[in-house]
Amino acid sequence: MHTVIVANGELEDHPRLREIWRAGDLRVAANGGAVRARALLALPPHVVIGDLDSLDDATRAWCERARARILPHPRDKDETDLELALDLALARGATEITLLGTLGGRLDQTLANVLLLVKTARARVPARIAGADYDAWLVWERVAVRGRVGDTVSLIPLTERVEGIVTTGLRYPLRNETLSLGAARGVSNVLVAECAEIAFARGLLLVVHLFAAAEG
Repeated sequence: MHTVIVANGELEDHPRLREIWRAGDLRVAANGGAVRARALLALPPHVVIGDLDSLDDATRAWCERARARILPHPRDKDETDLELALDLALARGATEITLLGTLGGRLDQTLANVLLLVKTARARVPARIAGADYDAWLVWERVAVRGRVGDTVSLIPLTERVEGIVTTGLRYPLRNETLSLGAARGVSNVLVAECAEIAFARGLLLVVHLFAAAEG
């Protein structure tokens, strides 16, 4: 089951994001993410979850007309609204998760949102953060990155070491090498084929794929 979650961060007005939202088997809005959905994604969520402090009356009425389930939580809580949405997705058996509107705004929230991918990786559920011109996802063993020649691909370790990395299809190959937390060596690699392969022995690796603009 593909679950798509929209948070209350920056969200572009873009057909790619509307299509991702439309195609979700379960659409979840984390608090003010419902406001973003109403403004930019056209379709209402199936579930709204969080402390609802960012949910205006018009958006709440829009969700209720669509019979969205609204799950309120207290403002004083240990989890962010996005983490509650992720927990809901995992509890409902998500096999794939896409996060929209998770970046921008406060730096602390942006960093926390990216690091929430560790939770899904530990559950062995693939999850990505998607924007109009990028995808970012956490890998624990291997991945294929498909795109255009010239796309930027960055590999960022989220554990102390990511070991045994072997890549093909990238301008700067890694051959059974290690990337260490806090070093920027893996940033700004480039696709030299339409599909790059990345495999490694241990660790967690954040892969960021920035799409090159289409010519013409």
